[in-house]
Amino acid sequence: MNTRETTPAARGRPREFSADEALAQALRVFWTKGYEGTSLSDLTEAMGITRPSLYAAFGNKETLFRKALDLYQREKLQYVQQALAEPSARRVAETLLFGAVENASRPSEPTGCLGVITSTACGDEAKSVRDEVLERGDVIRKAFVERLERAKAEGDVPAHANPEALTSLLFALVQGISLQARSGSSREQLHVLAETGLAQWPTSKER
Repeated sequence: MNTRETTPAARGRPREFSADEALAQALRVFWTKGYEGTSLSDLTEAMGITRPSLYAAFGNKETLFRKALDLYQREKLQYVQQALAEPSARRVAETLLFGAVENASRPSEPTGCLGVITSTACGDEAKSVRDEVLERGDVIRKAFVERLERAKAEGDVPAHANPEALTSLLFALVQGISLQARSGSSREQLHVLAETGLAQWPTSKER
C-alpha cells in the first residue's frame, strides 16, 4: 500500500512511501531500542517520513507501536502457533523453545523478543503499552496451559504434572533466551539453554 506524504518533495511533487515498509522499519526500531528508548525522531528517520505523515498514517507513537506489535506477532511468532499444533507435549516444548532461539538470534534482525523487551523495560510512563504486551502474553499463556491440560488428560505427561507450572517453566525459559540473546549470547549458547530446560521436561513414556 502506498501512502502519499503530506509534505511536498523536490519540484513540488508529493513524495510517496509504502506504509507496509514504513511499519516494518518502525518495528525494527522498537525491537532494537525498546518502546521507551525509541524517539519520534528515531522513527521518522528510519521510516523515511515526516512527523505529520507518521501521525496521519499511523497515529501517535503508542498506536504505531501497537501496529508494529501486530506485525511482529504475524511475521515473527508463527512458531508459537506451530508449537500449539504439535502432536505431543514434548514437541510443543521443543518447538516453542527452539523457535524462541531462532527468533531471538537471527543474524539480520535485532536480538531478543520484542514482547519480553517491552514487558521488562517499560516504566510507569509507558504502563498502557506494557499492559498491552502482558495481556497479549496472557492469551498465549492460557493457550499453552490448555494444550498441556489436554496432554495430561491424554497421558502424554505424568498425572502429577501441573500444566500451569509447566507453562511457567516454558515462559521463563523463553524470557531467559530473549534476555541472554540481548546480552550477547550466541545461538549455540541459547540452544544449550533450551536443551537444558528440555532435560527437565516430564514424560510418561519413552519417546
